[in-house]
Amino acid sequence: MKSYRQEATILAIGIIILGFKLNSAITTFTDNTRTVVVKGLSEREVKADKVIWSLKYKELGNDPNEMYNNFKQKNKEIVKFLTDAGVKEEEISINPPQISDRQADMYGNERVLYRYKANSVIIVTSSEVEKIRGLIQRQTDLMKLGIPIVSEEYGNGQARYEFTGLNDIKPDMIAEATRNARTAANQFAKDSDSRLGGIKRAVQGQFSIEDRDENTPFIKRIRVITNIEYYLKN
Repeated sequence: MKSYRQEATILAIGIIILGFKLNSAITTFTDNTRTVVVKGLSEREVKADKVIWSLKYKELGNDPNEMYNNFKQKNKEIVKFLTDAGVKEEEISINPPQISDRQADMYGNERVLYRYKANSVIIVTSSEVEKIRGLIQRQTDLMKLGIPIVSEEYGNGQARYEFTGLNDIKPDMIAEATRNARTAANQFAKDSDSRLGGIKRAVQGQFSIEDRDENTPFIKRIRVITNIEYYLKN
């Protein structure tokens, strides 16, 4: 009986010692996996390097053949206006006119003065943004030729500006965002009486390109945010 009691006592002591060791191991593991998640921002403003300008005008009439000749003449005048200003012919595309029969859309005894309504669009695609911006300011000159350019379906200025050089600045922006994230993590570690360890996980956010504001669509704001999780050490 005494032997059994001694063995039980030894076993109990062993379990208690093992418990202390396990508790110590868990505590150490928890300390080593303390982390902090920070965000790093990089932001730039750049000028657009591509412009797509839509010149649209309308034509009303009752004779399709006459309307066709009018379109032909007006398109010729618009192309001359553009090429005289230095726009290359390969940067100009003329879309076929869109024609609607207004009389066919009427009901009952309704009558219209002009049966046909047609829209024509000439599109300029160019990398010479400043030159095209200057021409947009001069588009009222076309009114002297009887060609009023309309804009209600194409927004302010009928031009869309783009930036195509993102790949050239991506590496520097990612590096800047990463540095900013590490600066924030270091400050957190300092404030919490810790030391910053290595990176546990890093996620690069999507790049966004937006107009700086509605009045300067030719200036773009580019942003990227990185999310980085660092280990913390005692």
